[in-house]
Amino acid sequence: MIRKILLLIAFLLIAIQFIRPARNVSGDTAKDISTLYQVPGPVSSILERSCSDCHSNKTIYPWYAELQPVGWWLNNHVVDGKRHFNLNNFAALKVAVQKKKLEEFMDQIRNDDMPLSSYTLVHTQAKLSEPDKQTIYSWCKNVIDTLTARYPPDSLIMEKQKWD
Repeated sequence: MIRKILLLIAFLLIAIQFIRPARNVSGDTAKDISTLYQVPGPVSSILERSCSDCHSNKTIYPWYAELQPVGWWLNNHVVDGKRHFNLNNFAALKVAVQKKKLEEFMDQIRNDDMPLSSYTLVHTQAKLSEPDKQTIYSWCKNVIDTLTARYPPDSLIMEKQKWD
């Protein structure tokens, strides 16, 4: 009986290797944040090192992403990360949403919520130092100041969600 259970588990583990999520490799940067706002070299470097795998249109997948269900788990993180903040789709957002996303980004960095500890456990280079955090925070603040100067105040207010 135990042998049959082990064979079934082995079969299932092999079978799920053929069910793979779509890869996040388009690399589409037509609506990248850098098309609207200056992204200085140090900021770009930090974003690339610590944010881009989950918050852009191009993920660099580690070897273990080939193993299911790990690949599914990673894909879920990427899809969720892009839903919350996608550097490569930023210019497509309304200015009020851009401002809100940057404020949320600053909060995530300030509270050490990003990058995720599960990510930095393996990608130790992605951990943000205090100077990194300050660089990102200052840059976000400058972009928000640019938004505030460029657009009328009422365009920077998020519309309330209607619950029909």
